Amino acid sequence: MYVDTHAHIYLNHFTDDIDEVINRSLKNKVDRIYLPNIDRTTIKDVKKLQTLYPSICFGQMGLHPCSVKENFEDELKLMKKELEENTFYAIGETGIDLYWDKTFVDQQISAFKKQIEWSKDLNLPIVIHSRDSLDLTIKCIKEAQDGRLFGIFHCFNGSVEQAKQIIELGFFMGMGGVISFKNAGMDKVLNQVPLDNLVLETDAPYLAPVPFRGKRNEPSYIPHIAKKLAEIQNITLKEVAEITTKNANTVYLHTPQSIENESKA
Repeated sequence: MYVDTHAHIYLNHFTDDIDEVINRSLKNKVDRIYLPNIDRTTIKDVKKLQTLYPSICFGQMGLHPCSVKENFEDELKLMKKELEENTFYAIGETGIDLYWDKTFVDQQISAFKKQIEWSKDLNLPIVIHSRDSLDLTIKCIKEAQDGRLFGIFHCFNGSVEQAKQIIELGFFMGMGGVISFKNAGMDKVLNQVPLDNLVLETDAPYLAPVPFRGKRNEPSYIPHIAKKLAEIQNITLKEVAEITTKNANTVYLHTPQSIENESKA
């Protein structure tokens, strides 16, 4: 079985066929899908999918860096309230994005650091967005790491040295469709990174793997990502499925809250 550790299937890209999307996922042995929140506009939809598919869809709560604006403190108050009143399986997605807009970079850093503290206080994993900011996000985690921080650097596309730093911090790296892109060059990095430190993700509806590149991504494509990872590391598809699923469970089933809810599912 597989786990999709990062998918936004609550977005309107899936409004018309979400049941079929879930069924295709199960048919392709993807039986867990983790849903990172974006901002206040997506909270309701994340919670709705958790309710509709309680044994398959598992929500996360956080403020995406691209949604950090002047009112980010109000947004964070709302996220914190949700975390206090509902069950979520991670803080996320959060982090720093220096690709789209650097206008609010200081506020992004502040929001990220606040959510790092939530992760420690609530004993929940943190899911990190680090587009064009990998060194900076690693630095923030390194400064805050006191043995309580754990989680995933989502959509990792860094160097071997950056991967080593992430591993030393006790974090995992999310592998998605990008590893199947010829021009990404991730094969040269991933053949030097232990599978024990990797998890699978789609980031659906974005970044669909080959042969679906350019189309809407969805969790049922996880086996294509797994197959590419198996090719890069010269191991079996079964090994990829077993070890990445174990890694995902290490992250998301770590907390007493998660384990309690899992036993009720």
